[in-house]
Amino acid sequence: MANTQLQTVTLGLNGPQVPPLCIGTWAWGDKLVWNYGNGYGAAEVRQAYEAAIGAGITFFDTAEVYGFGVSESLIGEFMRETNQPVQIATKFGPAPWRWSAQSVSDAITASLKRLQISQIDLYQVHWPVSFLLSQKTLMNALADEVKRGRIKAIGVSNYSAQQMQEAHQLLSSRGVPLAANQVRYSLINRNIESDGILDTARDLGITILAYSPLAQGLLTGKYSASQAQLPTGVRQFDSRFGREGLAKIAPVINLLSQIADLHGRTPAQAALNWLIAQGGVIPIPGAKTAKQVKQNAGALGWKLSAGEVEQLDKISRSFK
Repeated sequence: MANTQLQTVTLGLNGPQVPPLCIGTWAWGDKLVWNYGNGYGAAEVRQAYEAAIGAGITFFDTAEVYGFGVSESLIGEFMRETNQPVQIATKFGPAPWRWSAQSVSDAITASLKRLQISQIDLYQVHWPVSFLLSQKTLMNALADEVKRGRIKAIGVSNYSAQQMQEAHQLLSSRGVPLAANQVRYSLINRNIESDGILDTARDLGITILAYSPLAQGLLTGKYSASQAQLPTGVRQFDSRFGREGLAKIAPVINLLSQIADLHGRTPAQAALNWLIAQGGVIPIPGAKTAKQVKQNAGALGWKLSAGEVEQLDKISRSFK
């Protein structure tokens, strides 16, 4: 049954209204990291899209670089087929050959074409690299696009507190607020709480979009120090999946599992719920299949108690 009664969150001070959870679509079309086409493909991600809509999760995060445009193109097809209003966040990659305001405009034109829409809800700068394209030129070009009506709100990604502040100031001078900063954030990666990003975002009314909210699956509870099976793919290069790393996070996983059980939920759902409880934070769990989307959707429609939020905060403080 479709859950159309999800509470919505405003992106930034006056951006689009979106659900409290967003589906990440990096794996939709990406062969380099996610092995798209091997074990899953267009049929599976189409079902994932439909499952999200069915659960009331109408917010999708993509990027021009995901599958080199394939992710955007797939979403464009799915939107046309289902004809259901959704909110799209996509990203611009500041690369060395993109040195002018025109290159920003051209990238937006290409994304709009792949997505088959006339306006992007949230257009984000994928990383804070300025080779030949200064932040001033970039932010002015984006502000121009808001005025043109091709993008509703502007976001950044992987920006430090200082870089976010600079982007905010440049946009404010044009009368356009910075709506969001997409950064890595989870119970076992709380750096944004200690490096000023979260505080600065709150001060400026900027929404945090939390990518890797389940820490590549570590917060699902399916990996433990006593496991025999080693992870494959990108995870095998992540020290947190080693015996020592897993032993370090075990207390967090144990508490997460206990609390989740009390609510009849999974550890992953409790971990996503904890992020939502921080306020002004929207988790972006990735999903390749309808099953994974339904799992993620189980983070919504209930709340951890204040005491449980505090307990999880306490046990994971060493990850700040």
